[in-house]
Amino acid sequence: MNRRCAWAENDPQMQAYHDDEWGRPERDSRALWEKLMLDGFQAGLSWQIILRKRDAFRKAFKGFDPVKIAKFTAKDVDRLMQDEGIVRSRAKIEAAIGNAKAYLAMQKAGEDFSAFVWGMAGGKPIRNTTGKVPTQTPLSEEMSKALRKRGFKFVGPVIVYAWMQAVGIVDDHVGDCHRAKKR
Repeated sequence: MNRRCAWAENDPQMQAYHDDEWGRPERDSRALWEKLMLDGFQAGLSWQIILRKRDAFRKAFKGFDPVKIAKFTAKDVDRLMQDEGIVRSRAKIEAAIGNAKAYLAMQKAGEDFSAFVWGMAGGKPIRNTTGKVPTQTPLSEEMSKALRKRGFKFVGPVIVYAWMQAVGIVDDHVGDCHRAKKR
């Protein structure tokens, strides 16, 4: 039997997410941005809720295409507030729209999102070998500040750290997890 990180042991969808996605280094800028937006929507909720709603989020947010989302208007916000398939938080919806604009502003300034975040991390996954999984680190605090400076919202250091785990910037698979053994 493959052992997993404890949070993924009991739910088939969480198991698949753990085995196939969580902690795998993501280098695609748009995919990194999508996952950051989803982690922002998770604030105050469980990842399981977001994972179950991910397809609805993708549909509601036009495949997480920043160009399309940046054009959303107040009418789109009202539409999304009625969409039972997603987390209906006006602040989080408006943040995602603003974050699309911030992402595009980085692009326009010649700053690639992937190069930016991976550069802050030293270009390769940071392996946690302590056995303790923090909720934030000095790097997540630094990255959070850098993102907020560029206009991003819902990117506090705890959200950023969870995102760093999800996209493989940080490898927090526990020692007896079958994914940790494949390092």
